[in-house]
Amino acid sequence: MEEKVKQISDLLQEASEIHHSVYKIINGNDSDWASWYSDWLINLSKLPEFLGVKPVRSELTYVLVLLDKEYTKEKPEDKWEDYYAKKLIEYFSK
Repeated sequence: MEEKVKQISDLLQEASEIHHSVYKIINGNDSDWASWYSDWLINLSKLPEFLGVKPVRSELTYVLVLLDKEYTKEKPEDKWEDYYAKKLIEYFSK
C-alpha cells in the first residue's frame, strides 16, 4: 500500500510541475486545473495502472476538486500529494 501511495504521490507531483510549466505565462493560475490534471493523469501517466482501474475523467475531476476543498479546510500535516494519493486509492478501491 505504501508503495502505491508513493507512486501516485510522485505522479501528482509530476503533474503539478508540468501544469506549472504549461501555465507558466500566467503563474500557474488555472481555474479549471482539475480538468487538466484529470486528463493528464488518465491519458499520459500510469495512474490507471497504479489504481487498477481507469477512472472516468469527469469523476476524477470531481474527486480532485473535493480533495482540494477537503485539504484546504482540514490542513493536514501530509503533503498534498500524499494526502490526495491516499484518498484516491481509497476512493477508487470501492
